[in-house]
Amino acid sequence: MFSAQDYQMMARAIELAQRGKYTTAPNPNVGCVITRDGDIVGEGFHFRAGEPHAEVHALRMAGDKAQGATAYVTLEPCSHYGRTPPCAEGLINAQVAKVVCAMQDPNPQVAGRGIEMLRAAGIEVQVGLLEQDAVALNPFFLKRMHSKMPYVQLKLAASLDGQTALSNGESQWITSPEARQDVQRYRAQSSAILSTSQTVIADDASLNVRFDDLPASLKLQYSPTDLRQPVRVILDRQGQLHPELKLFNTPGEVLVVGPNGALNAPLGDDGRVDLFAMFASLAQDHNINQLWIEAGPTLAQSVLKAGLVDELILYLAPKLMGSDGRGLLGALGLGAMSECIELDIQDIRMVGKDIRVVAKLANKES
Repeated sequence: MFSAQDYQMMARAIELAQRGKYTTAPNPNVGCVITRDGDIVGEGFHFRAGEPHAEVHALRMAGDKAQGATAYVTLEPCSHYGRTPPCAEGLINAQVAKVVCAMQDPNPQVAGRGIEMLRAAGIEVQVGLLEQDAVALNPFFLKRMHSKMPYVQLKLAASLDGQTALSNGESQWITSPEARQDVQRYRAQSSAILSTSQTVIADDASLNVRFDDLPASLKLQYSPTDLRQPVRVILDRQGQLHPELKLFNTPGEVLVVGPNGALNAPLGDDGRVDLFAMFASLAQDHNINQLWIEAGPTLAQSVLKAGLVDELILYLAPKLMGSDGRGLLGALGLGAMSECIELDIQDIRMVGKDIRVVAKLANKES
């Protein structure tokens, strides 16, 4: 069904799409390549929501050479008017002969309509080339589209014996500068960062993306104005936050969850914030694809027990702090080994002097 050249061109489109990894949210990462007579005449990728889509960039580059050409797109071209016109319409107007899509768009506003538009205009459409690679481009967007919930990553850092702070509360710094740079990279990729007022006040944390602290590889690819600041979502049930904190004096939106906040999430039977309802609101009302959590053991324990975590990112430092330190998680109340939270480890590697473990929650459907 697909030729060697088809695979080569779609692989190039996927490579292009990855360039938007830190900038496109809440939109998906999309790449497009246009070929004619075996040669690439246009290519592009989606860089930022509200700006031209990948197909538009590729069509502009191709110009008149798009007529009779083949377009390779990592995601079905959109069919609706949003902040930009439909890409399916642009491909039709350019008179391309064929469109190859890696996958159908799960967005209910598209969901096959773009393919129908193209076929109705007499354009040949093929779907499914390197589909799994295209799926891997957008796990966070796909999670929100399929479940109306964000993809949740819980970040934890501890000594090798599982302690997050000394008994007196001192915790800076457990991990190496390289690990902290790695955290900045994750923050830059996220749509939102969730923490608590207790964590913010204890460290006077800004929880923003600091361009100077990013890994050198990212600073070569992007400028400070390219990268967006994730929304900072702070649980403040007791109304303890105050305007002098760094949180409110650094760039980026802050959503306070609590009686004095913009997001007054419902409370559960235990008097705590209903985390499921709050996460659903973040996804559906605020278009949050990817939620990065940095907080203490109480919130970490709560989101794990609620089954809301998709992925755990754990940094282990080559230090021993003893049992009088503060533990990684609050009490889980387990009474049998069968009740343990099972993990599927995806990756283990050294980051500076530390070990970074990336694990998915076993049997978790994203």
